[in-house]
Amino acid sequence: MNFEEPLEMAQWWRRLTPATQQWLIDNNGDAVPAHIVREIVDVGGSIASEAWWSGETDSSGYHFSDDAIDWIEAVGNHETPNR
Repeated sequence: MNFEEPLEMAQWWRRLTPATQQWLIDNNGDAVPAHIVREIVDVGGSIASEAWWSGETDSSGYHFSDDAIDWIEAVGNHETPNR
């Protein structure tokens, strides 16, 4: 079996469509719709990993970690994220 490390958020973020990136910026902190979760997974993000950005799923959907929300906010503000 091949157990690869999950991609860092910056690596898979660049692979998302601009529309998805904008949705994540505009709706930062909200539950992420299933079609966007699928896109994240398709480009190499693993929402089930132990990565710092991986959050949790509840009855309203998938939510990024607090650190990931801060990272997305920094990107949305054209700042350099901490990670």
